[in-house]
Amino acid sequence: MSWLTEADSPYPQIETWETEALLYALNDEDQQVPLRVREVIPQVAAFVEALVGRMRQGGRLVYAGSGTSWRLGVLDAAECPPTFGAAPGQVVGLIAGGEAALRGPVEAAEDDESAAVQALQALALGPKDALFAISASGRTPFALAAAKYARSVGSLTGAFTANPDTPLAALVEYPIVVLTGPEVLTGSTRLKAGTATKLVLNMITTATFTRLGHVRGSRMIDLQLVNRKLWQRAVRYLREATGLPEAQAEALLRETGSLRAALQRASS
Repeated sequence: MSWLTEADSPYPQIETWETEALLYALNDEDQQVPLRVREVIPQVAAFVEALVGRMRQGGRLVYAGSGTSWRLGVLDAAECPPTFGAAPGQVVGLIAGGEAALRGPVEAAEDDESAAVQALQALALGPKDALFAISASGRTPFALAAAKYARSVGSLTGAFTANPDTPLAALVEYPIVVLTGPEVLTGSTRLKAGTATKLVLNMITTATFTRLGHVRGSRMIDLQLVNRKLWQRAVRYLREATGLPEAQAEALLRETGSLRAALQRASS
């Protein structure tokens, strides 16, 4: 079986290179990632379509995995509430090793199959939910165990991998296989594979929440008004949509507490 992510780097002896030459090599490789992601857009779209159906029934999106790529999954889950007004727990990030693994390595956590099952049982994962496993290698025991359990309880299953013909891709209903190839640092999937992971997760949640009605005219109408930047953004969106003067737009936002509610009030 071929593991492209473990193949030898096409750049031997980079420790002898000047800094600028090394950075050009990294950038040259990075530029290939969006092209590889573009090749799997039909697969991403198919998963999103199925996911939207589950979430319209009240289901959740649960990410499961380990390592750097999986930290990106946790990040994506964390950004859904402020960006789209996602309900607490609507997008969940599980990571092998728990919260401590977000900030540093937790040895052997990715091999702990029972931890994956226990975490999903604690969430009461069920038929309305979707499990998206993330594993650049496509063979991480934590991700495989999560996918197996999800299928056993009737959840929708998808996965990201960066290798062909993997156990994980064979296990899930919607595999997304982005063949980013060997890394500049042999086996360091925080590089191209990690970048591909971020791009795919951006696509999944942005398309899903757009389809669920959280975007209007490219505007995030359910963004949370939790800081000055987001408040000013909401005021600007409201003024553009309604023509209200700034003071009236701010007053309406304060009264309603959300951009969506303010837009509805202004149009009634």
